[in-house]
Amino acid sequence: MINQFSRTELLIGTENMTKLYNARVAVFGIGGVGGYVVEALARSGVGTLDLIDSDQVCLTNLNRQIIATRKTIGQYKVDAAKERILEINPDAVVHVYKTFYLPENKDQFDFRQYDYVVDAIDTVSGKLALAEQAHAAGVPIISSMGAGNKMDPTAFRVADINQTSVCPLAKVMRRELKKRGIPGLKVVYSEEKPLSPYPGVEVDTQEQRRQTPGSNAFVPSVVGLIIAGEVIKDLILPEPEMLL
Repeated sequence: MINQFSRTELLIGTENMTKLYNARVAVFGIGGVGGYVVEALARSGVGTLDLIDSDQVCLTNLNRQIIATRKTIGQYKVDAAKERILEINPDAVVHVYKTFYLPENKDQFDFRQYDYVVDAIDTVSGKLALAEQAHAAGVPIISSMGAGNKMDPTAFRVADINQTSVCPLAKVMRRELKKRGIPGLKVVYSEEKPLSPYPGVEVDTQEQRRQTPGSNAFVPSVVGLIIAGEVIKDLILPEPEMLL
């Protein structure tokens, strides 16, 4: 029977489509990267998605976030993403959490219920907590090393954290993961040196950070789609790759 996933089924077969339908994936951070991850997972037929983000859509999200339109400004990002998912696949199950993930609230999430975890958040402490929880639960995780202050979408690579170079965030994560006894972490990182934002540009942002990074329409989307592709491939392999 023809359905919205028929073209995908031509590539991966009925058995693997069933695997995706039965899979539950948690995406932490529904911004420029995470929004595209969610979009691609929904369009690939993943049956259950957990969306975790406390932010609302704002004006400066319009340049890069797939969930951001004039209509969705002011909505919680998880609500806007859920609406898109259900318009694509009404049979999907979507759990939303209006939560800013931190080590202090990590016990709110039982990672044993997930088949895969996506880290698309910005804080180092949160990223480390996600890696620790996934490691403890034996759940595969992939982490975005950041798309801010980047202009070259072709410079992104998929690797274990120990094989990364150039990326300052990956360097910090490598050191801190080693302290915590976590031997590996699958990441998407850039070999492009970060650019310095132009001074004097006002940015109204809800995000709590020392300096808001510059971004664009084409880098976060590429990172998000790379991550989604890795998740899909790992879910349908007989033994998903787990860099834990």
